[in-house]
Amino acid sequence: MKLIGALTSPYVRKVRIVMAEKKLDYKLMLEDVWGSDAILKSNPLGKVPCLVMEGGEAVFDSRVIVEYLDTLSPVGKLIPSTGRERVEVRTWEALADGVLDACILARLEANWSGRAPMERSQAWIERQMSRVHAGIAAMGQGLGDKPWCAGNHFSLADVAVGCALGYLDFRFGHIDWRGGQPQLARLAEKLATRPSFAETLPPKV
Repeated sequence: MKLIGALTSPYVRKVRIVMAEKKLDYKLMLEDVWGSDAILKSNPLGKVPCLVMEGGEAVFDSRVIVEYLDTLSPVGKLIPSTGRERVEVRTWEALADGVLDACILARLEANWSGRAPMERSQAWIERQMSRVHAGIAAMGQGLGDKPWCAGNHFSLADVAVGCALGYLDFRFGHIDWRGGQPQLARLAEKLATRPSFAETLPPKV
């Protein structure tokens, strides 16, 4: 399998962490979707991550990819098969991905070179960042005193939340999310000790 992606993408990192936790072999192919249209050959939406299977079939969207990967090996099951437990894990993933979506929209509005400074909307940035802060608060409340997001076991919920918190540190270091959410800080510290997280940290730029 080949994974097309970028080292700085939190969605690609989510897939890479799942790959590592599942002990799956793959080849990482780095692609700059802002500087090249090569990704369009595999994903018509022009986004990463994109997983290309041995037969050439492409699977895209990180949520679809990780669900598929979890079926490939019984090692380290990350998504419950059915019931409320499955819905809980996928809801955590949706919350974490939603925080990332808002982060990226705010960052693009503030930094995209195709828009002049006077064309940027501070109101739009503030709207997106309000979603980020609301999402962080919801994560902290949902985690509470539990050892893991979805209860007593490490799951995709923790992978997704860990990637969201990691992206905040990477691109929004001025946000002191740890100060108001000590339980999330403890989770982040615990996740940082896992090789899958340590080995997929985005490069410092």
